[in-house]
Amino acid sequence: MHRKISATVPAIILTLTGLLTAADPAGDALKNSGSLDRLSKKTGVYNASNNGKTPGFVVDPSWPQPLPNHWLLGQIGGLYVDQHDHVWVYNRPRTMSTDEAGLEGPVPGATDDKGHPINGLGQERSYGPLSDCCKAAPSVLEFDSDGKLLRAWGGPSDPGFIGGKCKAEAGCIWPNNEHGIYVDHNDNVWISGNQATPSGGTVGRGAPPWTSHKEGGDGFVLKFDMNGNFKMRIGGTPGGPNSNDTNSGINGTPVLYLAADMVVDPANDHLYIADGYGNRRVLIVDANTGKYIGHFGAYGNNPVDDKSAEAAGTWIADSTKGNRKPAFFRNPVHCVKIANDGKLYVCDRGNDRLQVFDKNDPTLGKPCSNPTGKAGACGFLAEQFVSDHTNIIGTAVSMNFSTDKAQSCLYVGDNANMTIYILNRSNLQELGQLGRHGRGAGEFHYLHQVSVDSKGNIYTGEVDTAKRIQKFLRFGATGCSGTGSATVGGVFAN
Repeated sequence: MHRKISATVPAIILTLTGLLTAADPAGDALKNSGSLDRLSKKTGVYNASNNGKTPGFVVDPSWPQPLPNHWLLGQIGGLYVDQHDHVWVYNRPRTMSTDEAGLEGPVPGATDDKGHPINGLGQERSYGPLSDCCKAAPSVLEFDSDGKLLRAWGGPSDPGFIGGKCKAEAGCIWPNNEHGIYVDHNDNVWISGNQATPSGGTVGRGAPPWTSHKEGGDGFVLKFDMNGNFKMRIGGTPGGPNSNDTNSGINGTPVLYLAADMVVDPANDHLYIADGYGNRRVLIVDANTGKYIGHFGAYGNNPVDDKSAEAAGTWIADSTKGNRKPAFFRNPVHCVKIANDGKLYVCDRGNDRLQVFDKNDPTLGKPCSNPTGKAGACGFLAEQFVSDHTNIIGTAVSMNFSTDKAQSCLYVGDNANMTIYILNRSNLQELGQLGRHGRGAGEFHYLHQVSVDSKGNIYTGEVDTAKRIQKFLRFGATGCSGTGSATVGGVFAN
């Protein structure tokens, strides 16, 4: 593996340094110090199968370019690369710490329960801003492939957006916690949220000024154009989960509960929604009207109600008792993706697994029973467990495909073990890993999103304290081939 990486170092250095020349002292310092060589070794593919082939990667530590206006990002709830190779980032401004939001001064008239002035996040600002940096960026940001910010809009940190482009009377309700962004083939921007209803039933009177809505949980997805003009809402603000709801939302659309991700099938404008942190299903609706088409749970079954699923306990406890094929999704149902060959992939994060379905199977999304998880029944095709011994917060958090014609690589993000598994999509065997636990360049702390541009470069987003987006440059092979470990997760060699 070391020999394979070393052979590519000159090409990597050229990619990373770009315009650096002999007349550039900073470029000379980087090259002469061996920094770029060490970077390529530190952030490349490891645990590589001897019988398989994968693309190579190295992190670009200069990506993205600095943000304007003293902006900082909060946790990365969503990240997606669109058909123009533009990177859409959906961050959580309300997760910034008080020092990160040091420039966010008091909101006129807003006080805490002690009468102290507070900023939009509810942080005390008795004496005005705390420091010279920083302010919360808008919730939605669009970058080009070089990391230049192209536009930003949305959320309570974007002055005038709520009540302006996002009017309640038009049906626009901004989520209380940003989660999941997708840009479809018509350049529509879809977003969701995953804030549950508080134990008291509604967001209390003492909620911070940037609280988006007080009616209940984030039970909806929103559709905008690329400039942030509101187009449609699907769902409402329920008080709890209902994985079989079909029409209780606005304009007769289904009510969701804490949806995590979505994708539109360009062949028929069907919108598939990973629903989610509260519900236990993939919901299918019309992307133009939001009206119900179908929904399904694990193995294509009808979704199991939450009381039955909760009674089974956690995946690690249940699987230890011998139940290795739970017939329901465990929360959260965290991602849904469609490959060009019609296979539909679902991140069943709560069960440490991904499941594969046939979107063209007429039984998928219809009432169906497949209690034993039989392949070929109810649209179900296959499954792969992802580090199924892990007992933290679930593993399979996000995934995407390589951009060769066959989309032969499946990149599966694991936000418990902080890595990306590179799988051969044809046999779901692990061929290598990318990224490790840590806070340095190319490392992850709560990896949350994985997306890919047309050149095969990988982009990632992190939640928790990292609040970071990264770019991994692809080199070498464009796709995956061969065999590796049939099990995903852990150290292996073959």
